[in-house]
Amino acid sequence: MNRSIYIGITLDIEYQPTYAREPWYALRENYCTAIQNAGGTPVCLPHAIDQVDAYLDLVDGLVISGGMYDIRPELYGETDIKGGLVTKEGRTEFERRLVLGALQRDIPMIGICGGMQLIAVANGAKLIQDIPTGVKTPLEHMQPEPHDVASHSVSFTPGTRIAQLFGAGSAEVNSVHHQSVKDIPPEILVSAVSSDRVIEAIEIPGQSFCLGFQWHPEYQINEGESRVFRGLIEAAADYEKRVAIGEHPAVT
Repeated sequence: MNRSIYIGITLDIEYQPTYAREPWYALRENYCTAIQNAGGTPVCLPHAIDQVDAYLDLVDGLVISGGMYDIRPELYGETDIKGGLVTKEGRTEFERRLVLGALQRDIPMIGICGGMQLIAVANGAKLIQDIPTGVKTPLEHMQPEPHDVASHSVSFTPGTRIAQLFGAGSAEVNSVHHQSVKDIPPEILVSAVSSDRVIEAIEIPGQSFCLGFQWHPEYQINEGESRVFRGLIEAAADYEKRVAIGEHPAVT
């Protein structure tokens, strides 16, 4: 019997004494459900920098999750701070090393919200630090609850992998972010934009399966989002087979 396809999911971390007095990890259940519904086995990854290589040896694919935090500007070559940034240094450094290792091994990967931004920054992009002040006549990208309904549409770039997965020219999506990607280098392909020209999805053509979504497809509010997770599991299964027979350029 074939073994499970393991998909690592990064956790958020909170320091406010609500769930517990000590720092505690957090992850919405629908991240795991989206992976399970697509046929994968979710594996939550604590922020252990010294375990990054072990995690990458274990998993067949990755989801870099979102959260209410920001990437520090120094990571994309800026020192000025615009807007009220909230950073989580330990989480960001752990995820940055995980992303760089996954890119080196060509491990199939999806970045969601801040996860997309981190993948973009790791490939040389920069960020708009605050959409309300950095974008002319912006849409409302920080929608209130609930988040399992759409708040605006995105238009897909024809011929991109994400456009193929959605099978349409546009889609209605949710939106929970105040930053976005800018200054895209040639290594990154813009896959979707909103009507205010904010970049909503990216992909890395040099990787076998590396997609980024500024919205949250784990809510599965349209069929295209389900196909995204099925595509991740298919790519991860192919990665697992290649590694098993020694044909994939994974490192140890």
